[in-house]
Formats: sequence, structure tokens, C-alpha cells
Amino acid sequence: MIAATGVTKTYGRFRAVDGAAFELSPGESLALWGSNGAGKTTLIRCILGITRFRGSVTINGVDVSRSGKIARSMIGYVPQELAFHDDARVGPSLMFFAGLRRVSSRAASRSLEAVGLAGNEGKRLRDLSGGMKQRLALAVALLSDPPVIVLDEPTSNLDASGRSEVADSLRAQRALGKTMIFASHRPDEVRALASRVLVMERGRVAGDTTPEELWGSGGDPSVMRILVEGDGEEAAAEILRRAGHTVSLNGHGLCVTVEEHRKAAPIESLFRADVRVRDIEFLERTDHSEAGS
Repeated sequence: MIAATGVTKTYGRFRAVDGAAFELSPGESLALWGSNGAGKTTLIRCILGITRFRGSVTINGVDVSRSGKIARSMIGYVPQELAFHDDARVGPSLMFFAGLRRVSSRAASRSLEAVGLAGNEGKRLRDLSGGMKQRLALAVALLSDPPVIVLDEPTSNLDASGRSEVADSLRAQRALGKTMIFASHRPDEVRALASRVLVMERGRVAGDTTPEELWGSGGDPSVMRILVEGDGEEAAAEILRRAGHTVSLNGHGLCVTVEEHRKAAPIESLFRADVRVRDIEFLERTDHSEAGS
């Protein structure tokens, strides 16, 4: 369904994406995992064909660089930042997008039903919860019943209730056989929705794995940022990886995924290797707290 080869995007001398490659079969769900700055959003823009890049991306055999409009017709996209007008109502807003997509009012109704928003057509958008707004964005993406859904951090600005609502809607789409790619820095979200994980670090694909291989099947993990003394981040990351930890780098410390009962383990590994830790910060509590940045 989706094939990417040697995808590279540069801004001057900076490589935001550096030679990314993967293949995704119909019905698979791929998470782009990594800390902020890892290249997830830029790779999504390349997949959508809305930014120029070197390499190749095809959607069902259609090259996104050469035939972008045709390729994008097979994709439903949900951005991280929504652009709805707060004074508008749900029904007319969806019908506006239905007109742009040239689909019927019946298709709009089906989209609302698919995300659990049927019956809310008369509500103003300012009265919707964050989770409901994100589900409305998903309804827009589903208007033309695309085989592929692409999402950029779909729950990053939501509370626990909103995240649960969106995750339920996305699980329903997976059950219908949709192919899905989404960027995330939330381990719980990846474990709930992904069959595969593309680990990204400083624009490169550092691994192509599964949620179970990354985190096992235990309780929900958390993400901690570790700052080490000097310029030893690369060496410290390798020490932690050899100890079995999931680590990513973005120039602002080591982002390490840890299970609830093993929070001290990364620090102990660094201590034994004589690496001095300057600071520790928990970015993500995946149970009931807000998402970190």
C-alpha cells in the first residue's frame, strides 16, 4: 500500500529526514515514534507529497511527487493543529468539507457516525471538548472513505478522556481494514493503535519494530529526559541501549522510555558506566496526566 525509499528532506545543511525507508501493507498501522525534533512531522509531509524531498514515496503504486493529487485522494489526513472556526456548527462545518471533497451529505452523515458524533450537528465548535474536535477532524478525513489515514500527534493536546475517545475511533477504523500512519511520542497510544513502530532519531530510522519488542506487554511506560554532563549524549545513549532501554536523541537530552517499576534503572546503568547525570525530567505520564512536549 505504501512504500518509501531513501526519503531525505534538507533545510540548508540540516537534514530533517535522512534516508528514511519502509513498506506498509494494506491494513497495517505504523507509528512514527521519537521525541520532538526526530523528523516525524517532516516525514509525514513527505508522505503527503506537500513538501519537496529526495527519494520516493508511493501510495498504492502512485508516486506522491509526480501525481500528488491522485495519491492524496487515497489519504485521509488529520493534522496536529486544527483549523476550525469556533462559531461554526458541526453539521455545516462538515458539509463545507464535503463540498470541497465532492461527496454527498449521506457520506458526511456516515463520517459523523463513524467517529461517534452523530446527533451533535447543531453544536457550535467552541462548545466541543478537545476530544470531540479531534474526532470531527477525523470525520473530515474519512469523508471520501480513503484507504489510508495519516495523523500527526492525534492526541497530543488532549486530556485522558479525549485521548480515550480518539483512540476508540481509530481502533474502529483499524478494524475496518484502514491502513494507518501516525506520529506519536506517547507509548500508551502506540501500544494501543500500532502493529509496527518506526523509531526515528535525528531524522533517521533507528529501528523498525513492534510495540511488544520495544516495551514488552507489561504496564504503561513513561518517558523521561536525562541530561548528562559534557557532550557524552551519544555514548550514554549506546550504554542505555545495551542495557535494554528504548532511547531517542533530539539534541535536548536522552529521551528514555521506562516502565513504572524500573524508573531508576537507566540512572543506575549510567552510574555504573561513570556517566554523570545533570538533570532528570519526566515528560510523559501515560496514565492520567497531560501529554508532555
